[in-house]
Amino acid sequence: MDIERDPSRDDLPLMANTSHMLVKHYILDLDVDFKRHVIEGTIVLFFESGNGLKKWGSSSEETSPSESNEVHEFRTLEPYHTPVTNTRTFSSKIGYNDTTTCSKGEKATSDKVDNHDNREQASGISSSQCCCDPGNHGSEDFLLVLDCCDLSVLKVEEVDVAAVPGIEKYTRSPQLTVVSEELRNQIVHEIVALPADRWREQLDCYARCSQAPGCGELLFATDTWSLQIRKTGAQTTVDFPHAIRIWYRTKPEGRSVTWTSDQSGRPCVYTMGSPINNRALFPCQEPPVAMSTWQATVRAAASFVVLMSGENSAKPTQLREGCSSWHYYVTMPMPASTFTIAVGSWAEMQPEACLSDDLAAGRASPPPKADFRYTGACSHMEYPCRFQNVSATTQDIIPHRVFAPVCLRDACQETLLQLIPPCLSAAHSILGTHPFSRLDVLIVPANFPSLGMASPHLIFLSQSTLTGSSHLCGTRLCHEIAHAWFGLAIGARDWTEEWLSEGFATHLEDIFWAKAQQLAPHEAQEQQELRACLRWHRLQDEVLNSAEELQVLRPNRENTGRVSDSGASVVKHGLNPEKTFMQVHYLKGPTRRQE
Repeated sequence: MDIERDPSRDDLPLMANTSHMLVKHYILDLDVDFKRHVIEGTIVLFFESGNGLKKWGSSSEETSPSESNEVHEFRTLEPYHTPVTNTRTFSSKIGYNDTTTCSKGEKATSDKVDNHDNREQASGISSSQCCCDPGNHGSEDFLLVLDCCDLSVLKVEEVDVAAVPGIEKYTRSPQLTVVSEELRNQIVHEIVALPADRWREQLDCYARCSQAPGCGELLFATDTWSLQIRKTGAQTTVDFPHAIRIWYRTKPEGRSVTWTSDQSGRPCVYTMGSPINNRALFPCQEPPVAMSTWQATVRAAASFVVLMSGENSAKPTQLREGCSSWHYYVTMPMPASTFTIAVGSWAEMQPEACLSDDLAAGRASPPPKADFRYTGACSHMEYPCRFQNVSATTQDIIPHRVFAPVCLRDACQETLLQLIPPCLSAAHSILGTHPFSRLDVLIVPANFPSLGMASPHLIFLSQSTLTGSSHLCGTRLCHEIAHAWFGLAIGARDWTEEWLSEGFATHLEDIFWAKAQQLAPHEAQEQQELRACLRWHRLQDEVLNSAEELQVLRPNRENTGRVSDSGASVVKHGLNPEKTFMQVHYLKGPTRRQE
């Protein structure tokens, strides 16, 4: 039954059954349509069973967090196309203006904006129209549950990874004589289990498998907060496909995606992941224990720049006149909620030719070569970790780029561009190796509701940080840089524990900023005491004028981190609009940390 929740008081449900199956890798293949205000395409999910021997309804162990490595170039594969039947039809017409629709295939026949409920399927879809009833469990089929809302899901199918040429090397059989579910799942397992030093090969395998043909549509249904998928006769996670493809499109009103105009009046779109994380951008597993890597190919009109959470400094590939493609990837497993994308007519801000000696000395050092000798013990899962890369440990200023609307070029030149090198260097001097290999900084549109937001390899900053002195810009930049360690590389197991990341980032912004300014110890102390006093007064005011239940740092108390047998849980007060504007987690966090 589809239960409507009251956003003024209810908690945010995390529906994904992560105890049964975990997404290990996402591959997104998307088109950005500014005319219809939708992002559409496919997402391929590669799974690993929580415990393949247990039937639906049992629980299993969870995986643990992890981190990233340095800049590498990864070749985008040319797709090999297979005919798809019983799906929507397309038209191949492409325009040449700023709102061109660039599509891997073609544009949908109907230009009408899709505002249908998720249950309404695109015309022509065959078995996917026979959605399963999530309330009918008499069949005892395993039910995969993904977090999903504000999406039009069009089709779900199993991916025939066994059809990929040369894939037999990832099986225990020299020849693929009999293709079965067990064989396909074995292939996915072997790819997922590849060691960290074979990460390029792993990404290549994921990419080739994502382009394999389908081998059967799956039954699915949606409700307000989830997408539920099952395969008839698959009663355990062993029997369930470990690689599935979902056709979908976002909705213009989707709460994970913001369609707007930048400060120069040009159309743009960005994702913030709040307050419902990324489930209105793509079907995913939202709980923070669901760590995954991803690859994404995004097509847009050639006049647009696509920025994304990715280890590579992507450059556009022209597909045809008026349309470009951008490809990003990450090898550090992270929660799906940390994925961020921004598409707009951004201009890259270059440092002025005439730099002071100090700034010239602060230019980014070249990316280190891969040298994964252990410099210390890391307890996370295996992946290409920068903390184990000897060369990365000495890289105090990682490569970085700055993007903004053209009208803000002068403000960026005067303030932001000069602050990034000393702030990055200060962070390195305090905490050591940068968790991420590179950084993009974007000045987001005026309707952005915060001063900043940190994502892997990408920081959003409000235009407000460019006004006045460099102090506001510097402190906010330091705060977001601190999130690379606290909030991204290290994160809470329960989203209600946000005071952990915000508290540490707020504390560290003062230390980083004092270091970046090269203040004497007594000057740094005076500055920090003044800021602590201002924060204390702000906290007192908020405590007096907000609901007491929203002031609690650990609202789940002794139940913090606990989930149901399936892995489902809730984010306490996650749908309360008042919480969005509160600073208690920023202000109480540093206070608790210092006690």
